[in-house]
Amino acid sequence: MMHAARAALVLLAVTLAAAACTGEDDAAPGPSAVATAERTATAEPTAPSTPTPTPAAAATDTATPAPTPRATTTARSTPAPTPTEPPVEEAPELPVTVTDVDGDEIVIEDVSRLVVLNGTITEIVFALGLGDRVVGVDATSTYPPEAQELPEVGVQIALSAEGIIALQPTLVLGTTFAGPPEVIEQIRGTGIPVLILPDYNTLETIEEKITRIASALGVPLRGERLAAESLAAIEEAIAAAASSEAEPRVAFIYLRGAHTQLIGGDGAGATSLIEAAGGIDVGVEAGVQGFMAITPEALVTANPDVILVITTGLESVGGIDGLLEIPGMAQTAAGRHRAVVDFDAQYLLGYGPRSGAALAELIAAIHAGSP
Repeated sequence: MMHAARAALVLLAVTLAAAACTGEDDAAPGPSAVATAERTATAEPTAPSTPTPTPAAAATDTATPAPTPRATTTARSTPAPTPTEPPVEEAPELPVTVTDVDGDEIVIEDVSRLVVLNGTITEIVFALGLGDRVVGVDATSTYPPEAQELPEVGVQIALSAEGIIALQPTLVLGTTFAGPPEVIEQIRGTGIPVLILPDYNTLETIEEKITRIASALGVPLRGERLAAESLAAIEEAIAAAASSEAEPRVAFIYLRGAHTQLIGGDGAGATSLIEAAGGIDVGVEAGVQGFMAITPEALVTANPDVILVITTGLESVGGIDGLLEIPGMAQTAAGRHRAVVDFDAQYLLGYGPRSGAALAELIAAIHAGSP
């Protein structure tokens, strides 16, 4: 069972790498920028003017002067205080000691030259304001766009130690997909710190992912702020999904041309999003672990209302028309209505700062036409 799950996750890593090689642009906005609070100025009080003396009246025909009106004082309202953002680090505060996925303690003293071996970690590093310290990335690092201009060290599952070492990093960051293991050990053997973190692939683990990376980089307060913004966007999207009474049945399909056509289930990476969007993952419902080959019988039995695919995978079979040629696909409710939704791999499955936006788009797509 563990081997099957590992194989399924490797398929996703290859998907991200393959998507990166197509040069597609992400249409979704990045993390929201932090607004800077304005200070409210307090007006200075105005000094009262001195009245001009009245000339003396003539001795004859003296008139009784009219009473002088009393000045009315207008109360000044006190302006409400303007909320301010909590302070964050101006620069990384180092050294820090962190624990990697194996429970080993790693001391990080310098984050001036980072090599990042995972697309979502790259996205988080940039969102934390440390993108100018990244000197190399893997092929899945497609966002933000400036990350694509950096030297590429290969695909995270098939790295070359020489290419990474040549960049003279002060820290290498990756997930358990980074490898092969002997390459990671070779890098560590040169004295370069390597921090390997778990492969967080659910909405529920985004907060831990962001804060753990931020702490390793010496900016924990920035991490707390970014995590809070990311979770707020996810919660807002989930609230929108709750307004729909429908529970669309969704099949996550992995495609790589005519020879790789799989249906995803538990552990395939999309379940957390599908369920948060108010849908039913038909692969999980059918008891699929990871991925399994598509069969006409399984498709017809599952009868999804919506097919969810990665954009590059859909292109590899010739678009929606090619997808519907897969035996059994056209006989499903999704096939009859051409209800096919495609997303960029990193955007959908990255589980990072943009997941709230991706979830909102998924909700709108799978609930289109629902009450």
